[in-house]
Amino acid sequence: MKVTLIVKGIHCASCVSLIEKTIKKDSGVRNVSVNFGTEKVRIEFDEKLTDIKRLSGSVKPFGYELIQEKKPIDHIHNKMEVNNDKTELDILKKNLILGLSFAFISAVFMFWDILSLPPVSLLPEMSEIVKTFMHHLMPILATYTLFIIGLPYLKGVWRFIRTGVANMDTLIGIGTFTAFLYSFIVTAFENVLKPYLNTGITYYDVTIVVIALITLGKYLESNSKAKTGEAIKKLMHLQAKTAIVLRGGIEIEIPIDQVVLGDILRVKPGMKIAVDGEITDGVSSIDESMITGESVPVDKKVNDLVIGGTINKQGSFLMKATQVGSDTMLAKIIEMVEEAQGSKAPIQALADKISSVFVPIVLVISVVALVAWLGFGIPAIGFSSALSYGLLAFVGVLVIACPCALGLATPTAIIVGVGKGAERGILIKDAESLQKLSSVNTVVFDKTGTITKGQPSVTDIVMFNENTKTSELLKFSASIEFLSEHPLAQAIVDKAKSENITIEKAEGFKALEGVGVIGNILGESISVSKPDAQEKNNEHISKLESEGKTVVVVKKGDVVLGVIALSDTIKEGVAETIKRLNSQNIKTVMLTGDNARAANYIAKEAGIDEVIAEVLPQDKANKIKELQSQGRKVAMVGDGVNDAPALVQADVGIAMATGTDVAIESAGITLLQGDIRKLADAISLSKATMRTIKQNLFWAFFYNVAGIPLAAGVFYPIWGILLSPVFAGVAMAGSSVSVVTNSLRLKTKRLK
Repeated sequence: MKVTLIVKGIHCASCVSLIEKTIKKDSGVRNVSVNFGTEKVRIEFDEKLTDIKRLSGSVKPFGYELIQEKKPIDHIHNKMEVNNDKTELDILKKNLILGLSFAFISAVFMFWDILSLPPVSLLPEMSEIVKTFMHHLMPILATYTLFIIGLPYLKGVWRFIRTGVANMDTLIGIGTFTAFLYSFIVTAFENVLKPYLNTGITYYDVTIVVIALITLGKYLESNSKAKTGEAIKKLMHLQAKTAIVLRGGIEIEIPIDQVVLGDILRVKPGMKIAVDGEITDGVSSIDESMITGESVPVDKKVNDLVIGGTINKQGSFLMKATQVGSDTMLAKIIEMVEEAQGSKAPIQALADKISSVFVPIVLVISVVALVAWLGFGIPAIGFSSALSYGLLAFVGVLVIACPCALGLATPTAIIVGVGKGAERGILIKDAESLQKLSSVNTVVFDKTGTITKGQPSVTDIVMFNENTKTSELLKFSASIEFLSEHPLAQAIVDKAKSENITIEKAEGFKALEGVGVIGNILGESISVSKPDAQEKNNEHISKLESEGKTVVVVKKGDVVLGVIALSDTIKEGVAETIKRLNSQNIKTVMLTGDNARAANYIAKEAGIDEVIAEVLPQDKANKIKELQSQGRKVAMVGDGVNDAPALVQADVGIAMATGTDVAIESAGITLLQGDIRKLADAISLSKATMRTIKQNLFWAFFYNVAGIPLAAGVFYPIWGILLSPVFAGVAMAGSSVSVVTNSLRLKTKRLK
């Protein structure tokens, strides 16, 4: 069984490692993956050996709780969950306002004290009344800040004492509590300690300001993280709330969750289509931009499929419900996007591994810094100053080293990248596919249905008789082919209709198997047939056939009027896409079962670099293997059904989906509506996402690597620099916010 659960109480990257290790200890668990960005855990387990309640109980001692997630479609009506999220943010906001107010008061006091002393003396010295007032006020403000606003961090310290497991809360808790405890002891036993310590120096301001800044960072981080999931929210709000259903011959409006399979629905102009279905009466033009990303409305008629959540622009029609609830395309897209946003990219393993050992190492470094200051500082600057600087270093290291930014670096970028893709009609199955796509250097295309439209159409009409017009030839051929069921016949009829040519009634129609058709049109004997051996020698026919086209000869009696060439034509946007791929130094290959002549002609027209033709469906996967053995990173683009083995074998499988057929089982990425232009967009998106992740990881590492020695006081003996815990708090909060903000930049990134 596979489940996705919400994790309550997750605060940092080290939490991820702790939760995963704890759950993995259960013998019934096969696989577990925690995503810090979405605050969710995906667990695969054996129902006979364990259950969700037991798994939740295993992480409860560490302060975490696992909550069953509702189905994506249920989120639309689940206002309670939104309100709960808002309440948490409101509590954080309230604590932030109080914390920043206290921080402002303590900062004013601190800077007034500094700026009033020689040699600066920019401000008048504080009066004794003000000093006494602040002397009593600061412990009160610090006590409230630590034990009320900073309660989560103290709980982290208590869990560390009980379990021996530390996380970000532990680091902040130990640091701020140490500063508070030292200050409280100095205040309470001022007269006793005066001979040994400078009792005029306390660190209440450090406790207040650090907790206020960390709270600010958490608030900004939570706000930003909420924005990363906007794509899901947009998709959820696309769902209609009600539907007009025909019940007993009467049209009634009902909530969408009461629509059942087989219901006949009335869709009026401007309405959202409630569920997936099939038009049974009427015609319309429908805005499907929410699925395809294309703004041009699509014309629909009887028997055409329509998608829930799309908008009926004009015309009223009746439709039959074929998919409802969580089976609709919109629900499946939401579910797929949520799963992809919650999945982990391989690059995240590095950050997770570092985070899992980072916190214990930081605890050791902070203790070593304190001991070093006491050991080397006492002989040089005296016990009082050495202890004071040692405490600053101890607290500073604990505060600046929190690995929050490290944990956010990958998931926030993945969430934004996957969401942006969904808005553009690019469905990404998991983060691994997104990462692999960024390193692809060869794209292999199936021909039929991917490069070409998958159905024949008229490409050329060559006249052999001067006395006959092209329109006459089309009239004769289309009128006789109108009664044929052959796919080529339909293509000729469609061509005539597109030219507004009247189809005449055929008499004496006869199909000549393997040859063509014959009949009488307007009293004339007309035949449309394959060229015979002699006709094949005609230079026009030879040239057309050399291009891989199918040629039919149109005759009136024994007189050849002309020939019509038909071929599976290239899809719109193919040449443009190939050009974009070539500009990114990506090689293109066509892999097809078609004959080499036809394949080479299509490839030349599209600008494809290489052709592998006459390949049986079962051998396509082996051809992909051959390309991979040459050291190529291969993406395979196909229809997701007959190309399934090749899609699975490729480094990244990309399915072309049309209508409501979302082929996601064997492909890592699905391009909705079969729009090949989205392929280049998908590759650009994957590269932009990976570039963002690498930037995030660099800055996250940079903050920690540069900050720890600075906070520990390594540079103090050389340049007299020691980072205050207050500024360490600013840096720590800034690192998390900068990482999330950098990820959000992806939303405005132009794909080109």
